[in-house]
Amino acid sequence: MVVRRPFVAALVVAVTFALAACSAGMTAVGEGTVVGPGGAARTDVTIAVAAEPVNLDFTTTSGAAIPQLLMNNVYETLVKIDQDGAIVPLLAESWDVSGDRTQYTFHLRSGVTFSDGRPFTADDVVASFDRVRTDWLNAISAKMDVVASTTALDEHTVRVTLTRPSNAWLFDLGTSVGAIFPADLTGVDLRTEAIGTGPYRVLSVRQGDRIVLAGRPEYWGGPPAMTTITVRYLSDPTSAVNALRAGDVDMLFNSATGDQVRQLARLGGFQVVEGTSTGEVLLSFNNRVPPFDDVRVRRAFAYAIDRQAIMDTASGGYGTLVAAMVTPQDPYYEDLTGLFPYDPARARELLAQAGATDLDVTLTVPSLTYATTAAELIVSQLAQVGVRVRIATAEFPAVWLDQVFTRHDFQMSVIQHSEARDMLTVFSRDYYLGFDDSTIAPLAAAADAGTWQEYVDGMKQVARHIVEQAGGVVLYLAPTLTVADEALTGIKPNAVTESMDLTTLAWAP
Repeated sequence: MVVRRPFVAALVVAVTFALAACSAGMTAVGEGTVVGPGGAARTDVTIAVAAEPVNLDFTTTSGAAIPQLLMNNVYETLVKIDQDGAIVPLLAESWDVSGDRTQYTFHLRSGVTFSDGRPFTADDVVASFDRVRTDWLNAISAKMDVVASTTALDEHTVRVTLTRPSNAWLFDLGTSVGAIFPADLTGVDLRTEAIGTGPYRVLSVRQGDRIVLAGRPEYWGGPPAMTTITVRYLSDPTSAVNALRAGDVDMLFNSATGDQVRQLARLGGFQVVEGTSTGEVLLSFNNRVPPFDDVRVRRAFAYAIDRQAIMDTASGGYGTLVAAMVTPQDPYYEDLTGLFPYDPARARELLAQAGATDLDVTLTVPSLTYATTAAELIVSQLAQVGVRVRIATAEFPAVWLDQVFTRHDFQMSVIQHSEARDMLTVFSRDYYLGFDDSTIAPLAAAADAGTWQEYVDGMKQVARHIVEQAGGVVLYLAPTLTVADEALTGIKPNAVTESMDLTTLAWAP
């Protein structure tokens, strides 16, 4: 994590931007203090985010934007992944694991209620886990395949029995696949309603504009500091930056370019918080269709791409170069960037071997700034090895999700995958890339059921195989970049799961 609080070179600049960062009716008092009418501390905040959810139901709708907003803030899990990647208690106060590692007994918190007033009990856990295996359409539901049964032992005790030991399962419970819903969802449309145990509830949704969360004073962990959190969806980074400078928003979450972040830092009056993420930006191939059903073509494209140049351009140099969908925080991370160095000559050789020296390829790009910026450079780099690429822009999220993700109607695309430890999900046969997972599936299963060292070694082998087969090209690991009013505290620097965790936000007293 890097927290940068830039030196204010000129007092007039500091005053100008401190005032600009205050909403209407708010006043800056002293260093880092923002108060409302009558001297009361502010309890509202407005945040700009780039990608808007299609709806509120991540059980049947793919895309990171929904759990990004709702997880931890509205929905909670039995365990939580903390900022260092450790598994810590949340709705479960503690848990016991059997000697053979196939039974987990969770001891649940008492006094917890859902946002509609219903008490949280073991029955809610049973129903939520069962639904993942029976009702969920989201591909991440496969992470629950290892569960044989979930049983309520009493109102506050749940036993989960696995079909085999699993090194990954408890971590996965801290992601959206472990979200706890009420047992009875009769008459509830999860596309428009979100009923969770978190510190916030969904107050209103204005499609194409904003979603407002309201603080729950009855929250089991105590009332949150913010009474309202307004999340505005501004896909254009310039609009987001202008809104911050005008005081219309208080915080930008991954919604400004790297160059814009540096400019804001120089202006003063704002804090820049840089952290890690789980978001791998992937040049994805449709492995089912020509020319990407030929591994030689996929490898040629991997050699033809200058990933450092793309990260420098699309992310302003922020981020980390990785070759696999594994982050440096994951236990089985290995630096594989040397497998496909930038080598246009080698790319041309492979294309010639594949008889693909006169290729025309369509690159279907979501209407997201990082993707469109990366796409322009990809087109230029592939042109140097004789490949003609046509860019087709697809409105995100609705059109891209339908065309690319659901109907698999594409040859090549660029998208950031933000789910934690999602390598096996992305590179599975039924996912939108259509990668042949016949080799890695048994390797991954054996690793997951083995000792911890066997898990680490086995998953390294899986990651290496995927990279060598070039099922897609990981361009870079995106950073988490937050720019906010200097008086805003409690910003979580790292996105350790797909969640934008806003639970500790507060204004400085």
